[in-house]
Amino acid sequence: MMNQKSKVILLTGASGGIGEATARMLAANGHRVVIGARRLERLTSIVNEIRAAGGVAHCAALDVTCLESMTRFARFALDEFGRIDVMVNNAGLMPLSPLDALQIDEWNRMIDVNIRGVLHGIAATLPSMKAQGSGQVINLASVAGHQVWPKASVYCGTKFAVRAISEGLRLESPEVRVTIISPGATVSELASTITHEESAAVVDHFRETILETDAIARAISFAIEQADDVDVNEIIVRPTACQM
Repeated sequence: MMNQKSKVILLTGASGGIGEATARMLAANGHRVVIGARRLERLTSIVNEIRAAGGVAHCAALDVTCLESMTRFARFALDEFGRIDVMVNNAGLMPLSPLDALQIDEWNRMIDVNIRGVLHGIAATLPSMKAQGSGQVINLASVAGHQVWPKASVYCGTKFAVRAISEGLRLESPEVRVTIISPGATVSELASTITHEESAAVVDHFRETILETDAIARAISFAIEQADDVDVNEIIVRPTACQM
Protein backbone atom coordinates (compact mmCIF):
# COMPACT_ATOMS: atom_id res chain seq x y z
CA MET A 1 0.00 0.00 0.00
CA MET A 2 1.31 3.45 -0.96
CA ASN A 3 2.08 5.94 1.78
CA GLN A 4 3.11 9.60 1.96
CA LYS A 5 6.76 8.58 1.86
CA SER A 6 6.31 6.48 -1.28
CA LYS A 7 9.16 7.04 -3.74
CA VAL A 8 9.52 6.35 -7.44
CA ILE A 9 12.42 3.90 -7.72
CA LEU A 10 14.08 2.62 -10.88
CA LEU A 11 16.05 -0.63 -10.80
CA THR A 12 18.23 -2.17 -13.51
CA GLY A 13 19.09 -5.85 -13.74
CA ALA A 14 15.78 -6.60 -12.03
CA SER A 15 14.79 -9.84 -13.76
CA GLY A 16 16.45 -11.96 -11.07
CA GLY A 17 18.81 -12.04 -8.10
CA ILE A 18 19.38 -8.88 -6.07
CA GLY A 19 17.37 -6.70 -8.46
CA GLU A 20 14.26 -8.85 -8.28
CA ALA A 21 14.44 -9.25 -4.49
CA THR A 22 14.89 -5.50 -4.07
CA ALA A 23 11.98 -4.65 -6.36
CA ARG A 24 9.68 -6.96 -4.44
CA MET A 25 10.78 -5.61 -1.05
CA LEU A 26 10.53 -1.95 -2.02
CA ALA A 27 7.09 -2.43 -3.55
CA ALA A 28 5.96 -4.26 -0.41
CA ASN A 29 7.18 -1.24 1.58
CA GLY A 30 4.89 1.05 -0.40
CA HIS A 31 7.27 2.42 -3.02
CA ARG A 32 6.50 2.63 -6.74
CA VAL A 33 9.03 0.59 -8.70
CA VAL A 34 9.99 0.61 -12.35
CA ILE A 35 12.15 -2.37 -13.24
CA GLY A 36 14.29 -2.96 -16.30
CA ALA A 37 16.34 -5.78 -17.81
CA ARG A 38 16.71 -7.62 -21.10
CA ARG A 39 14.26 -10.41 -20.20
CA LEU A 40 10.93 -8.63 -20.63
CA GLU A 41 8.86 -11.78 -20.17
CA ARG A 42 10.46 -12.38 -16.77
CA LEU A 43 10.00 -8.72 -15.79
CA THR A 44 6.33 -8.87 -16.71
CA SER A 45 5.85 -11.90 -14.49
CA ILE A 46 7.50 -10.12 -11.54
CA VAL A 47 5.38 -7.00 -12.07
CA ASN A 48 2.18 -9.06 -12.19
CA GLU A 49 3.10 -10.76 -8.91
CA ILE A 50 3.91 -7.43 -7.23
CA ARG A 51 0.59 -5.98 -8.38
CA ALA A 52 -1.30 -9.06 -7.21
CA ALA A 53 0.20 -8.45 -3.76
CA GLY A 54 -1.04 -4.84 -3.79
CA GLY A 55 2.14 -3.11 -4.95
CA VAL A 56 2.74 -0.56 -7.70
CA ALA A 57 5.15 -1.71 -10.39
CA HIS A 58 5.92 -1.21 -14.06
CA CYS A 59 8.57 -2.70 -16.30
CA ALA A 60 10.37 -1.99 -19.55
CA ALA A 61 12.93 -3.81 -21.64
CA LEU A 62 16.37 -2.33 -20.97
CA ASP A 63 19.91 -2.66 -22.28
CA VAL A 64 22.10 -0.72 -19.86
CA THR A 65 24.98 -0.64 -22.34
CA CYS A 66 22.87 1.54 -24.65
CA LEU A 67 22.36 5.14 -23.55
CA GLU A 68 19.28 5.50 -25.74
CA SER A 69 17.69 2.46 -24.08
CA MET A 70 18.47 3.82 -20.63
CA THR A 71 17.10 7.24 -21.55
CA ARG A 72 13.84 5.66 -22.75
CA PHE A 73 13.65 3.74 -19.48
CA ALA A 74 13.96 6.93 -17.43
CA ARG A 75 11.51 8.77 -19.67
CA PHE A 76 8.99 5.96 -19.21
CA ALA A 77 9.17 6.45 -15.43
CA LEU A 78 8.86 10.24 -15.74
CA ASP A 79 5.86 9.93 -18.05
CA GLU A 80 4.19 7.50 -15.64
CA PHE A 81 4.94 9.20 -12.31
CA GLY A 82 6.27 12.67 -13.06
CA ARG A 83 9.48 12.23 -11.09
CA ILE A 84 12.36 9.87 -10.28
CA ASP A 85 13.40 9.68 -6.64
CA VAL A 86 15.89 6.80 -6.70
CA MET A 87 17.99 5.12 -9.39
CA VAL A 88 19.41 1.71 -8.44
CA ASN A 89 22.16 0.70 -10.86
CA ASN A 90 22.25 -3.03 -10.19
CA ALA A 91 22.95 -4.72 -13.54
CA GLY A 92 26.33 -6.47 -13.63
CA LEU A 93 28.41 -9.28 -15.10
CA MET A 94 31.24 -11.36 -13.58
CA PRO A 95 32.93 -13.61 -16.18
CA LEU A 96 36.16 -14.14 -14.23
CA SER A 97 39.41 -15.34 -15.81
CA PRO A 98 43.16 -14.72 -15.46
CA LEU A 99 44.51 -11.92 -17.60
CA ASP A 100 46.71 -14.28 -19.61
CA ALA A 101 43.60 -16.13 -20.79
CA LEU A 102 43.01 -13.02 -22.91
CA GLN A 103 39.22 -13.18 -22.66
CA ILE A 104 39.07 -9.75 -24.24
CA ASP A 105 35.46 -9.94 -25.37
CA GLU A 106 34.48 -10.74 -21.78
CA TRP A 107 36.59 -7.86 -20.47
CA ASN A 108 34.83 -5.46 -22.82
CA ARG A 109 31.42 -6.80 -21.90
CA MET A 110 32.13 -6.28 -18.19
CA ILE A 111 33.30 -2.74 -18.87
CA ASP A 112 30.17 -2.04 -20.91
CA VAL A 113 27.71 -3.38 -18.33
CA ASN A 114 29.47 -2.73 -15.01
CA ILE A 115 30.88 0.73 -15.77
CA ARG A 116 29.08 2.21 -18.78
CA GLY A 117 25.79 0.84 -17.49
CA VAL A 118 26.22 2.79 -14.26
CA LEU A 119 27.23 5.94 -16.13
CA HIS A 120 24.22 5.61 -18.42
CA GLY A 121 21.95 5.23 -15.40
CA ILE A 122 23.39 8.41 -13.94
CA ALA A 123 23.15 10.29 -17.23
CA ALA A 124 19.52 9.32 -17.73
CA THR A 125 18.31 10.33 -14.26
CA LEU A 126 20.61 13.01 -12.86
CA PRO A 127 19.10 15.93 -14.85
CA SER A 128 15.59 15.31 -13.49
CA MET A 129 16.92 14.86 -9.94
CA LYS A 130 18.80 18.15 -10.15
CA ALA A 131 15.73 19.87 -11.59
CA GLN A 132 13.55 18.70 -8.69
CA GLY A 133 16.30 19.44 -6.15
CA SER A 134 16.51 15.92 -4.72
CA GLY A 135 17.15 12.30 -5.55
CA GLN A 136 19.30 9.31 -4.78
CA VAL A 137 21.60 7.16 -6.88
CA ILE A 138 22.43 3.72 -5.50
CA ASN A 139 25.22 1.86 -7.26
CA LEU A 140 25.92 -1.81 -6.70
CA ALA A 141 29.65 -2.34 -6.34
CA SER A 142 31.10 -5.39 -4.56
CA VAL A 143 33.64 -6.50 -1.99
CA ALA A 144 35.65 -6.89 -5.22
CA GLY A 145 35.70 -3.11 -5.30
CA HIS A 146 37.69 -3.13 -2.05
CA GLN A 147 40.29 -5.82 -2.75
CA VAL A 148 41.69 -7.71 -5.71
CA TRP A 149 41.91 -11.47 -6.22
CA PRO A 150 43.71 -13.52 -8.88
CA LYS A 151 41.45 -14.24 -11.86
CA ALA A 152 39.25 -11.27 -10.97
CA SER A 153 41.41 -8.34 -12.10
CA VAL A 154 39.02 -6.88 -14.66
CA TYR A 155 35.91 -7.50 -12.57
CA CYS A 156 37.58 -5.88 -9.55
CA GLY A 157 38.65 -2.99 -11.78
CA THR A 158 35.06 -2.36 -12.83
CA LYS A 159 33.86 -2.37 -9.23
CA PHE A 160 36.66 -0.06 -8.06
CA ALA A 161 35.51 2.22 -10.87
CA VAL A 162 31.90 2.11 -9.64
CA ARG A 163 33.06 3.26 -6.22
CA ALA A 164 35.17 6.09 -7.70
CA ILE A 165 32.33 7.26 -9.95
CA SER A 166 29.91 7.17 -7.03
CA GLU A 167 32.16 9.24 -4.79
CA GLY A 168 32.70 11.76 -7.58
CA LEU A 169 28.95 12.07 -8.06
CA ARG A 170 28.46 12.62 -4.33
CA LEU A 171 31.04 15.41 -4.26
CA GLU A 172 29.69 17.13 -7.37
CA SER A 173 25.96 16.92 -6.61
CA PRO A 174 25.19 17.86 -2.99
CA GLU A 175 21.43 17.79 -3.63
CA VAL A 176 21.59 14.11 -4.60
CA ARG A 177 22.21 11.30 -2.11
CA VAL A 178 24.70 8.71 -3.37
CA THR A 179 25.01 5.23 -1.91
CA ILE A 180 27.37 2.38 -2.74
CA ILE A 181 26.22 -1.13 -1.84
CA SER A 182 29.08 -3.65 -1.81
CA PRO A 183 27.80 -7.22 -1.45
CA GLY A 184 29.87 -10.26 -0.68
CA ALA A 185 28.98 -13.60 -2.25
CA THR A 186 25.24 -13.54 -2.85
CA VAL A 187 22.77 -15.88 -4.52
CA SER A 188 22.66 -14.67 -8.14
CA GLU A 189 23.27 -15.61 -11.75
CA LEU A 190 26.66 -13.86 -11.84
CA ALA A 191 28.66 -17.07 -11.54
CA SER A 192 26.85 -18.53 -14.55
CA THR A 193 28.65 -16.01 -16.80
CA ILE A 194 32.08 -17.54 -16.04
CA THR A 195 33.41 -19.56 -18.98
CA HIS A 196 36.94 -20.16 -17.64
CA GLU A 197 36.75 -23.50 -15.82
CA GLU A 198 39.53 -22.92 -13.27
CA SER A 199 38.06 -19.54 -12.34
CA ALA A 200 34.62 -21.07 -11.94
CA ALA A 201 36.07 -23.59 -9.47
CA VAL A 202 37.59 -20.79 -7.39
CA VAL A 203 34.26 -18.99 -7.25
CA ASP A 204 32.53 -22.19 -6.15
CA HIS A 205 34.83 -22.15 -3.09
CA PHE A 206 33.89 -18.55 -2.24
CA ARG A 207 30.22 -19.40 -2.61
CA GLU A 208 30.34 -22.08 0.07
CA THR A 209 29.18 -19.29 2.41
CA ILE A 210 26.62 -17.15 0.63
CA LEU A 211 24.04 -14.47 1.33
CA GLU A 212 20.42 -14.61 0.31
CA THR A 213 19.34 -11.78 -1.98
CA ASP A 214 17.02 -10.35 0.68
CA ALA A 215 20.08 -9.38 2.73
CA ILE A 216 21.16 -6.95 0.01
CA ALA A 217 17.59 -5.79 -0.59
CA ARG A 218 17.35 -4.84 3.09
CA ALA A 219 20.56 -2.81 2.83
CA ILE A 220 19.22 -0.94 -0.19
CA SER A 221 15.90 -0.34 1.55
CA PHE A 222 17.71 0.97 4.65
CA ALA A 223 19.64 3.52 2.59
CA ILE A 224 16.51 4.71 0.78
CA GLU A 225 14.37 5.11 3.88
CA GLN A 226 16.72 7.41 5.80
CA ALA A 227 15.71 11.02 6.35
CA ASP A 228 16.42 13.36 3.43
CA ASP A 229 19.37 14.94 5.27
CA VAL A 230 21.03 11.54 5.84
CA ASP A 231 23.18 10.10 3.06
CA VAL A 232 24.34 6.54 3.71
CA ASN A 233 27.48 6.60 1.57
CA GLU A 234 28.43 2.93 1.59
CA ILE A 235 27.33 -0.39 3.01
CA ILE A 236 29.43 -3.56 2.79
CA VAL A 237 27.42 -6.75 3.35
CA ARG A 238 29.22 -10.07 3.83
CA PRO A 239 28.19 -13.49 5.10
CA THR A 240 29.01 -13.78 8.83
CA ALA A 241 31.38 -16.71 8.19
CA CYS A 242 33.30 -14.91 5.44
CA GLN A 243 36.97 -14.34 6.33
CA MET A 244 37.94 -12.45 3.18
